[in-house]
Amino acid sequence: MGAAPALEELRGVCQPQAKLASRNGEHWAGRLYMRKMSLRATRQLVRTPVTPDQLTWTMVVCGVAAGAALMIPGLTGAVLAVVLMQLFLLFDCVDGEVARWKGQNSATGIYVDRLGAYLADAALLAGAGYRAAESGFGGWLSVGIATALGVVLLKASTDLVDVARARRGLAVADDESTRPRSQGVATVRRVAAAFKIHRVTNGIEASLVLLVAAVADAVTGGIEPTRWALGALAVITWLMVPAHLLSILSSSRLR
Repeated sequence: MGAAPALEELRGVCQPQAKLASRNGEHWAGRLYMRKMSLRATRQLVRTPVTPDQLTWTMVVCGVAAGAALMIPGLTGAVLAVVLMQLFLLFDCVDGEVARWKGQNSATGIYVDRLGAYLADAALLAGAGYRAAESGFGGWLSVGIATALGVVLLKASTDLVDVARARRGLAVADDESTRPRSQGVATVRRVAAAFKIHRVTNGIEASLVLLVAAVADAVTGGIEPTRWALGALAVITWLMVPAHLLSILSSSRLR
């Protein structure tokens, strides 16, 4: 292996400002701390034969495993789920950084990356449903699966904008096009964004919510806090599904 490249050199190639500054292009945890960690991991990985696609598949495994971890009772499962979701985020950063440095961007990598985002969030919420049902297959498992479906619909409705635009021969929508044309919808969206409740439907945030609930479970000696947390995630998710659809249709994203 050759000498590791300097961090500043890596940052200029692997972390373009256009991506980091995009409102929809970067998770807040990436901007806050993960991009600092990922760059150091990337600095070592670019010296190895590992490919970006291999890193992306590792990301997928971590995400799905986070959902499976919630099937382990008690704090152990909840802590493991958080750790695995953090690894999911790390590999989500690293695969793109290595791809940019090595010039190995591929349609396959982009596809698997998006598939991994769907699978990770869905697996986490399905695992939460199993956990809330106390390792059974009762009604709470159905709540978890229904919440997972809602999160998948939220992600799909966003990705389908790109599909629709591509089929019409339009360029990728920019941040400006996401602004609703209706003043009323824009106001509601600003209020919702101020409270940032929608973020809990993301796997990173949901895993933290479920960890807090697991701590409460341990204190109370029951499973009710996890059930309340899952119920709240379900309500928020299914309120967001029609709201997100309305936001898309009332913006310029499909024009």
